[in-house]
Amino acid sequence: MNEIYLTLTMLLQLLASIVLALPVAWDREREGPSMGLRTFPLVSLGSCAYVLIGLSLVSPDEHEMLIRIMQGLMAGIGFVGGGAILKNSDHVRGTASAASIWVTGALGAAVGFQLWALAIALSVINFSVIIVMSRVKQKLD
Repeated sequence: MNEIYLTLTMLLQLLASIVLALPVAWDREREGPSMGLRTFPLVSLGSCAYVLIGLSLVSPDEHEMLIRIMQGLMAGIGFVGGGAILKNSDHVRGTASAASIWVTGALGAAVGFQLWALAIALSVINFSVIIVMSRVKQKLD
């Protein structure tokens, strides 16, 4: 019975990591072709999954191993985000998507560690910054 509960909990965490990534994914999909409805949820899902795998392999008091997992996630997601940045002769695009993908990875990790308030806050704040600052940027331009 305990095994079924753990499996269901993990499945719900994986699903939650996808759902919490959707607001920014939807906005980025509307803004351009680089990243959107597939990439953001998958980054969050992958981050959550790696944290869940790590937690199942090491005891919670082995902080060094969990920190290594986080370091790997941060570096890997940074690499994915770097692919969103496009530079022309005098213009750089995609930095907001790159930064948002990094936050989305942190969101997935937070879900994996069951830091629900942090995960929800990251989702709401990331989406809010993208929406509000896009409008501010349009007015400045």
